[in-house]
Amino acid sequence: MTGRELIIVGGGLAGCEAAWQAAQRGIRVRLLEMRPLVSTGAHVSDRLAELVCSNSLGSNQIDRATGLLLHELRMLGSLLIRCADQTALPAGQALAVDRERFSQEVTQAILSHPNIEVCREEVKHIPETCCILASGPLTSESLAASIAHFLGHANLFFYDAISPIVEASTINMEIAFRGNRHGQEEDGDYINCPMTREEYERFVEELIRAERIQLRPFEEQIEHGVRGGKGQFFEACLPIEVLAQRGKEALAFGPLRPIGLKDPRTGRRPYAVVQLRQDNLAGTLYNMVGFQTNLTFSEQKRVFRLIPGLENAEFTRFGQMHRNTYIFSPQALKPTLQTMRRPDLFMAGQLVGVEGYAGNIATGWLAGVNASRYLMGRPLVQLPRETMIGSLIYYVTHASEKDFQPMKANFGLLPCREDEWVKNKKQRHQYFAQRSILVLQKWIREHGGL
Repeated sequence: MTGRELIIVGGGLAGCEAAWQAAQRGIRVRLLEMRPLVSTGAHVSDRLAELVCSNSLGSNQIDRATGLLLHELRMLGSLLIRCADQTALPAGQALAVDRERFSQEVTQAILSHPNIEVCREEVKHIPETCCILASGPLTSESLAASIAHFLGHANLFFYDAISPIVEASTINMEIAFRGNRHGQEEDGDYINCPMTREEYERFVEELIRAERIQLRPFEEQIEHGVRGGKGQFFEACLPIEVLAQRGKEALAFGPLRPIGLKDPRTGRRPYAVVQLRQDNLAGTLYNMVGFQTNLTFSEQKRVFRLIPGLENAEFTRFGQMHRNTYIFSPQALKPTLQTMRRPDLFMAGQLVGVEGYAGNIATGWLAGVNASRYLMGRPLVQLPRETMIGSLIYYVTHASEKDFQPMKANFGLLPCREDEWVKNKKQRHQYFAQRSILVLQKWIREHGGL
């Protein structure tokens, strides 16, 4: 490749967003994706931008951290958020998508772009030309070793988990009911399986004692100098059985909290509730919200069928765990997402330590824009810290070694002067959201619309 040409490694959310942004700016892009030639153990198709875990991109409200991030990405012309909006499913105030249609939309957009060439091949070493590494948390062992060698320090290893999916027709709607928290129970987007205290306590007891899957060799491997290691989980994506071990009421105050819901059979709030969210446009599949797990498949069937309403549930996908790989970004990256050691090498996605689909897309957007500006000899950009995207990237490139861990968007990342502090949390978040939008609008104008 010569001139204004860019290699992008990884056809996930970040890689696809980066490819689109660079291509839209006149850069010729080669997008290298190893699937289906090399499997990750978690993906099930060869499509680009396949959603492995949840089908939800998070809240769509701007006074929620993820909602603000989504709004900022819309303002910046994100391809993937546009595709998400086009394939959205009913999910209350969240942005959930039909995962097959979403990946199809993204794949079609990428394949049809005249400036993008998609190549199905495994990249085992960091390319020597201008490149964005967006190989994701399931980066192949050979490329991970190349990255670790280049950076001069080891990767971070965390374990992540994905939730089971249930056939809607096998949910017992004589027990389960539709409803959103603090919404209309009969017309809600979620299916709720209510539990009495006795049912909840029995479920927790069986969940804790259930047999778990033996980790695969590549997940158990701890290379010299690795940060993290075997058995270390990312706090925001704990397996349900690990969370249950933290205390008898941990689930009732966590993913199974019943606040804002009433069981129409009793007119009262249940002791605990398991929620299921629509997973495809046809409404035939529902995923179990917050039920990431590493139980054996037979134990998942046995234990999860203890949940009222799921006693005869059929699972089209069981939960499973996989290794997630992260770099120590504060020592490796600039806020432009350039590597410290090579100005023509950028990184994006979960590899840099951001969590959540929207966060991955945001880093892909910035890496794609900056790689294209680098190739055109133009100054690189940093997003203002007052924006959610800017604050998230600032965190992953400035956090201390002691405190660094993968981070999701949250309002605690945003800078706040003493005179801007509002005691009421909702009002404070609304203020931050309005401030972010105004700052980003000004920034976009100053940069000629990018």
